[in-house]
Amino acid sequence: MIAVRPASQAAYQAVRFLVRSYASPALRQTCKLSQRSSLLYLARRDYSSPSEPHLSTRSTVVQLLSNIGSKREVQQYLSHFSSVSSQQFAVIKVGGAIITEHLQTLSSALAFLNHVGLYPVVVHGAGPQLNKLLEDSGVKPQFEDGIRITDPKTLGVARALFLEENLKLVEELERLGVRARPITSGVFSADYLDKEKYNLVGKINKVDNRPIEAAIQAGCLPILTSMAETSAGQVLNVNADVAAGELARSIQPLKIVYLSEKGGLFNGDTKEKISAINLDEEYDHLMTQWWVRHGTRLKIKEMKELLTDLPRSSSVAIIHPADLQKELFTDTGAGTLIRRGNKVHVSTSLSQFEDLEKLKEVLVRDREGLDSKAVVDRYLESLEDREFRAYFDEPMEALAIVLPPQQNASIAHLATFTITKAGWLTNVADNVFASIKKDYPMLMWTVKEDDENLTWFFDKADGSLSKSGEVLFWYGIEKSDDVKELMLEFTKHGRKMFGDINLESRLHRAFRTVSNVMASATNAQQARAYSSAASPLHSYRLARRQLAQTSLGRGYATTTNPNPPLGDKNSSNSRPAKVALIGARGYTGQALVDLLNHHPNMDLRHVSSRELAGQKLKGYEKKEITYENLSAEDVRRMAEDGQIDCWVMALPNGVCKPFVDAVNSASKNSLVIDLSADYRFDSEWTYGLPELIDRSRIAKATRISNPGCYATAAQLGIAPLVPYLGGQPTVFGVSGYSGAGTRPSPKNDVQNLTNNIIPYSLTDHIHEKEISAQLQEDIAFVPHVAVWFQGIHHTISIPLKDEMSSRDIRTLYQDRYAGEKLVRIIGEPPLVKNIAGRHGIEIGGFAVHSSGKRVVICATIDNLLKGAATQCLQNMNLALGYSEYEGIPLER
Repeated sequence: MIAVRPASQAAYQAVRFLVRSYASPALRQTCKLSQRSSLLYLARRDYSSPSEPHLSTRSTVVQLLSNIGSKREVQQYLSHFSSVSSQQFAVIKVGGAIITEHLQTLSSALAFLNHVGLYPVVVHGAGPQLNKLLEDSGVKPQFEDGIRITDPKTLGVARALFLEENLKLVEELERLGVRARPITSGVFSADYLDKEKYNLVGKINKVDNRPIEAAIQAGCLPILTSMAETSAGQVLNVNADVAAGELARSIQPLKIVYLSEKGGLFNGDTKEKISAINLDEEYDHLMTQWWVRHGTRLKIKEMKELLTDLPRSSSVAIIHPADLQKELFTDTGAGTLIRRGNKVHVSTSLSQFEDLEKLKEVLVRDREGLDSKAVVDRYLESLEDREFRAYFDEPMEALAIVLPPQQNASIAHLATFTITKAGWLTNVADNVFASIKKDYPMLMWTVKEDDENLTWFFDKADGSLSKSGEVLFWYGIEKSDDVKELMLEFTKHGRKMFGDINLESRLHRAFRTVSNVMASATNAQQARAYSSAASPLHSYRLARRQLAQTSLGRGYATTTNPNPPLGDKNSSNSRPAKVALIGARGYTGQALVDLLNHHPNMDLRHVSSRELAGQKLKGYEKKEITYENLSAEDVRRMAEDGQIDCWVMALPNGVCKPFVDAVNSASKNSLVIDLSADYRFDSEWTYGLPELIDRSRIAKATRISNPGCYATAAQLGIAPLVPYLGGQPTVFGVSGYSGAGTRPSPKNDVQNLTNNIIPYSLTDHIHEKEISAQLQEDIAFVPHVAVWFQGIHHTISIPLKDEMSSRDIRTLYQDRYAGEKLVRIIGEPPLVKNIAGRHGIEIGGFAVHSSGKRVVICATIDNLLKGAATQCLQNMNLALGYSEYEGIPLER
């Protein structure tokens, strides 16, 4: 027998719950019996070993979740749910029958959510139990308009019962090792609904979230009863559905979950469970159906009223407790999902688009490159003479362009399909695809084999065929000869079978062209007499400049520049780059040496430091290097000889100019990156903040000014709200003392900093000017230094010109930084201790003033890494042709 430690009991039971759920008919196809056994073994292994610290719970749970959906689905939804403050994840309403009949299943499901760091707010009723108690005591329950008439005797029985059922759920969670807190009063305030008609029944007029927040802060799941009190202290009965709705209106959660034994709403004609209801699109039609009556009609109407009061990103799910994970962490779900959605619009000509520039931006997104905008322009020009149908929601989270069948053909072609992260999470993609399917009974399309949403496309298709990294999908083709002909055509021609009207093929061809140009540029360079002295990266840089200036083939000037950033496997250059680091003594220089040591293609040749000259460089293991004291003349000679591909200037402000001038006098082709402030205001230099500056500019640049640490965090913390500013933002910044450098001063004297915080340069700090110049807005910046070593915390107060909610602002940031691997948006204010030693930036807080016209945002960054060395390596990678994140650890 395997003994399971009590501290691990909840996690083990949660895993057992998920494994057992695979035995249900709905999930049997996704996991074989042998897989279930393996997963249970994994659970026992991780939760029973007394020698291992209990740190693997979340990772194992995520691994197990991946067996009910794709890893992309699980990670995407988990990130989405974790992006809000803890109490804003979900309100879960539990019916009384669920507690009576499915207590263990419910508790295991809640434990599972808790072990991936989520805190649902649970509110329960006890209607069936109350009916039985009253009937057993000879009292017949009375209802009026579906509302229980509650006299003092009934209220007394109900109150005692609610406390008992609440304690039953809390104790079961505690038995599993999950901390839970019973909250039986103090949250709901109410007036009498109609005292003469219903007696002691309440209408909620206020929700106090503080007991819920206190429970979650203490690490407990809040378990609420649906009782309320008047201002005079009279307890009133409130319907649990109503209480859950009012709680949701106050908390504004991403999800409102109603657990029911039926597990969803059912179509009265087909008898099938309704997977999703998009209210904006389907409500009016749905309410005309004969089977939408009585309780179902009331439920749908109440859900519409509730969602109207919540952000558009919120949704309601009606599910069985056993299906909670599948509903929350997969695109297909398990119960009935009700959301407002966005109405799908259809256009058949470019003139029908109100904003053609917005259409271009949508087509360019996720496909940024040096010439992607030009390719999109030509693509739209080609549509002017063709018949097409474009499907999109109002904010264009999803856009599809379908080409109807040509003469003597019957299959339509999905030529373009672009969805934002928010579009996937809110199922807008399903809405658009459903509209396409209504218009086109037969459709074909292609998707790249490594597309993270590939499983979604498989679900939509009747058949598929893979070739050379592309997957052809189709639906509605019934004749086997037609399928065979389509497959033969794709096997022979691949994506080219669609001709030049496919935007993806144009961009793909544009991407490939750079390789040919690079090859020809390399050959031309090697043919020159001085090629042996030239940088081996020079031909690559020459190719990029040619592409930026020349129209190739049919006029498709193209590039491999990543924007958004490339993954490691897309790295377009494999030649080592020879690097010289001028000013390697400081903390930033040391951090950069460590990064270069782990980079597969960076060859550090020289490090220069006057104080350390003659000493061995520590932390670089590829070869032995000795510090030198290089002069400007040494640099000029080395640049003339082509010895260095990239010069990194890690010197104090005002010191590097002689070295830069030396490189300039010898070569304009080698790359120079300056970490000081000397060239951040020089228009001839490119400002290197990849998340905000067009990456194509950085990729083409030979002179790059690395942003300041304070400035990087402040810009990323403010940039999404620049169009909404109602005044001057103020940044209160606090840095660890490594930001004060290695030379002794009061700002890096630990004894002086202990129990202290030192303000300095309260106005006109160089970073204040830098932030303002880059954002093109006046920004106030007030810096301080504190006793910790590395890491910066910004508290940013931002006036707004119009009222905005916290959810609106957070969504704005999530959308703006979607796909940015070094930017993490979280719900809570970020902490310095969580960012020190990490390579990204965390942005959170999103606290909105009661007026709705001021928001406070917090941002944290490691001043030595993303604030300096890591960002320098991003710029080096981009400009030298490597993957942007090559050599940068991405674990956060």
